[in-house]
Amino acid sequence: MHKNQHFASDNNAGICPSVLATMLQNDSQHLSAYGEDPLTAQLIAQTRELFETDCQVFMVYSGTAANSLSLSALVQPYQSIVAHQTAHIQVDECSAPEFFTGGAKLITVAGEHGKLTPQQIEAVVTQRDDVHFPRVKAISLTQSTEMGTVYSVEELARIHEVKQQYSLRLHMDGARFANAVATLGVAPRQITWEVGVDVLSFGGTKNGLMAGEMVVFFNPSYAEGFEYRIKQAGQLASKMRYLSGGWLGLLADETWLKNARHANDMAERLYQRLKRMDGVRILFPRQANVVFAELPTSAIEGLYALGWHFYIFIGKNGCRLMCAWDTLPETVDAFADDLQVLLG
Repeated sequence: MHKNQHFASDNNAGICPSVLATMLQNDSQHLSAYGEDPLTAQLIAQTRELFETDCQVFMVYSGTAANSLSLSALVQPYQSIVAHQTAHIQVDECSAPEFFTGGAKLITVAGEHGKLTPQQIEAVVTQRDDVHFPRVKAISLTQSTEMGTVYSVEELARIHEVKQQYSLRLHMDGARFANAVATLGVAPRQITWEVGVDVLSFGGTKNGLMAGEMVVFFNPSYAEGFEYRIKQAGQLASKMRYLSGGWLGLLADETWLKNARHANDMAERLYQRLKRMDGVRILFPRQANVVFAELPTSAIEGLYALGWHFYIFIGKNGCRLMCAWDTLPETVDAFADDLQVLLG
């Protein structure tokens, strides 16, 4: 089984069948372009039902665009954004946030298990208050984090207090938002607008979509003119009905949540196997769909030689083992069995 499935990235998984079916459902007829189609209208309505609020909904092709354009709607070029030092917007988006905001600065801080704390945010906000410093205007959180951990409702509520105290704006990078919802067992509203999130980059590609990320504004004032930002950035899909149709397939029958739960469960299965192995050190709590484990060099080389794909993510031996919506239990067991043999 491991010849077909790996642990490098949930981006490597295929398209969820319900997504593909819904994309092709209206393929035989001509429908209006640029989002003026009934599928996009239906998706907007369903997204508002999902979040239980009258949010503004937009589609872009990629997560990088979703994050960068969202931030561009929150800050001026002379302002700054607080983020974790491991945040995707800092380490994996080729300065796209700075580009699309026109130069707004990312100020990054360390934090245990990939999380920001209210104290860290407040320390950055209050360190300077003069014209020579890019005044902090926004916070960007990743949910679930790059370390596979999840902000609880209580943690988000405390960050919301700091946000309100200093009149900040809050962006959430939700590339794996579905996995966080599955972990916490809460309604999406409880970890978004109810705790002060102004705009969410709602990721679907890692959860079974072919392409197309959603940008959801819970504060409509920040969405003013956002369609022009999308067009200017080359992110306005002419045949948007296929992106919207894919999302409809993902939202139908809570497929988005079922997919995320399955990915999380496979990561838990892998974690349970690895934590009992001599020579393996688990690096972070297993809370979403990934296990971070430090493995001996010989074991890493042996797994690569056997054809397994995964990334060394932290230092020399810190491996990221990512599960996806379609990861099979047999794949997890085959990997763990091979690792056990290599460890002797």
